[in-house]
Amino acid sequence: MELYRQVRSQTLVLCQPLNAADHELQAAEFTSPLKWHLAHTSWFFETFLLKPHRPDYQEFHPLFGHLFNSYYNGIGQPFPRAQRGLLSRPTLDEVLAYRAHIDQAMQPLLTDASLQPLIELGLNHEQQHQELMLTDLLYCWAKNPLEPVYQPAIQHSAEQTTLSWLSLPEGIAEVGYSGPAFAFDNETPRHRQWLAGGEIASRLVSNGEYLQFVEQGGYQQPQWWLADGWSWISSLPPEEQQPLYWRQHNNEWSAYGLAGRQPLDPHAPLCHISFYEADAYARWAGARLPTEAEWESAARLFPQQLQQLFGCRWQWTASPYQPYPGYRPAAGAVGEYNGKFMCNQMVLRGSSCATPEGHGRITYRNFFYPHERWQFTGLRLARDTA
Repeated sequence: MELYRQVRSQTLVLCQPLNAADHELQAAEFTSPLKWHLAHTSWFFETFLLKPHRPDYQEFHPLFGHLFNSYYNGIGQPFPRAQRGLLSRPTLDEVLAYRAHIDQAMQPLLTDASLQPLIELGLNHEQQHQELMLTDLLYCWAKNPLEPVYQPAIQHSAEQTTLSWLSLPEGIAEVGYSGPAFAFDNETPRHRQWLAGGEIASRLVSNGEYLQFVEQGGYQQPQWWLADGWSWISSLPPEEQQPLYWRQHNNEWSAYGLAGRQPLDPHAPLCHISFYEADAYARWAGARLPTEAEWESAARLFPQQLQQLFGCRWQWTASPYQPYPGYRPAAGAVGEYNGKFMCNQMVLRGSSCATPEGHGRITYRNFFYPHERWQFTGLRLARDTA
């Protein structure tokens, strides 16, 4: 199966610019060391495919099932997430040997048609972790005064700043995935939702636009903020009351990213903001966040007019992460993949600059807690027409 080889190889490609010490970093509980990601994505195939479907399979190490279980309580007690950075052993070389062991053992299963849905789930799971590897690495490197560089900078031109408003009709819209290709279970079932009508912005909010909110005191004005958002932002030190990785020095703004610290590009799409910040800015701008049904409907109606839909920023919506009508998680431990997280989180749509090519789609539902902003998150505005 060529797709298996491609996805598994791409994970290692992401590690090529790094040294062994880079793979050990864990700067916060919500991040994980890259070495752990390398092992966990292999653990998935071992746990859900090799152990149940290859009676002759020999474990690489009897404790890896415990060390690299993320949150599947139906399988066993996971190793504490906050302590993943303490695992200096196994070494990086041992983890890479574990990956090779899994890849070799998987070969006989790759041609089994009955296992293709589960293999495809494992590959899409790995692609999610490829994105997490970059976001986690960036967060860890941001704590280093040297501010390391991972890749060259991307320049954004003023031509990308043209903004128009596209009309969303009132009526019933079809939302969710239906078809033979892969989708996560939280994208189903396809169902109908009522749209009240309105308008959606043709592009994402830029750094320059958001900078006006910052410089005009938006972070000190509670009228723009939800109560939880105001409580959250007020709890942060002053230097963090702005988008993550932004810094002002001698009246000049800069932002840290995978290309290192760069002067703030006013034309670049805003990045690394929480739901609370997105919502506050939208109110300040006289607009609002789109619902996920509005976002998906707009993506279907205006695939050419909507800029930066995919491969740019995950886009916060106004929708809480809840199951669609009729949703049922898969049976067994693999059913813990999405369903049990449908509480207290908000939906994001699109994909980011760190999302693997081909991994995003119109129905994809990403989700994070409203205060989280270490992902490549931005926003697209919507507004009512009344």
